[in-house]
Amino acid sequence: MSFSIGIIGLPNVGKSTLFTALTKKQVDVSNYPFCTIEPNVGVVAVPDERLDKLAKLYNSPKAVPTAIEFVDIAGLVKGAAEGEGLGNKFLSHIREVDAIVEVVRDFKSDDIIHVHGKIDPQDDIKTINLELILADLETVNKRLDNLEKQSKGPSNKTLLKNIEILKQLKKILEDEKFAINLNVPDEDIRFIKELTLLTYKPILYVYNIAESEINKPISGAKEPYLAICAKLEAELTSLSDKEIKEYLDSAGIKHTGLDKLILHSYNLLNLITFFTAGPKEAHAWTVAKGTYAPQAAGKIHTDFEQGFIKAEVINWADLIKAGSEVLAKKQGLMRTEGKNYQIQDGEVVNFLFKH
Repeated sequence: MSFSIGIIGLPNVGKSTLFTALTKKQVDVSNYPFCTIEPNVGVVAVPDERLDKLAKLYNSPKAVPTAIEFVDIAGLVKGAAEGEGLGNKFLSHIREVDAIVEVVRDFKSDDIIHVHGKIDPQDDIKTINLELILADLETVNKRLDNLEKQSKGPSNKTLLKNIEILKQLKKILEDEKFAINLNVPDEDIRFIKELTLLTYKPILYVYNIAESEINKPISGAKEPYLAICAKLEAELTSLSDKEIKEYLDSAGIKHTGLDKLILHSYNLLNLITFFTAGPKEAHAWTVAKGTYAPQAAGKIHTDFEQGFIKAEVINWADLIKAGSEVLAKKQGLMRTEGKNYQIQDGEVVNFLFKH
């Protein structure tokens, strides 16, 4: 399972530089608005030391990580919801992603123009978020108008309920709040997701800071947020793993921006990773938190889900400590779970199924 994160922001805030750092894929980062016209997409392997250790334990010749897709979307400007700049085109790209990383500039540079002529992260966030809200309001109004026309004929409970949900969404958006603030029963969430509202997606605010500010907290930051020096991250991509580790240690930084962003992305989307491992390969799989064992098995192959019997489960750290599956079983560390078991993050699973 791969999932996509859309990187958005005003022009010249460091979106494409961050994208380059994350994907090691060079894109046009020329210093002028709208240089990124089509969305650049990069699929990145998610680094996971747990997978590496499992591959070593099983002597697996191949380690298959899970993946995350980053989409670099061209700069939004004030009025994008009404088609300013290349607004509508960009907004349509955002609708296709699972979550949004909103990059705001929090560094000074005489060489890089700011589209508003000043460095004010909170004002930039307000501008971008308002455009997302206005775009969603247009979507909601169109759908509401359509359903109200349908309700003049034979109507049903579902239609009337959806009209009420749309009216609630409209009120929230008109109050300049995000659609995600609307609380509805679980059975109504599907209808809202079908609207592909921008403000119903999880959002992480990334403050692009100067290297000298890396270890300093950001006052008044919009939550949830992450501070990254995109320029530094781009420079690190040219170094070897050993050199990167040496730099991080000397700078007092535990993780690269990529590692932090992946971790935050997982938290945003409520995802977990489980593993399968053997003499042929060690494999990382991503599922939503709360996924039951048969459905997790189905991520590997549909036959596994359909013929699911049981799952042998062990925490990856317990397995590494035991030294092998055989020793883990002798120590009672591996257990058998049935159809109602929810897979946990970091578990190594062996699925048993009917052929």
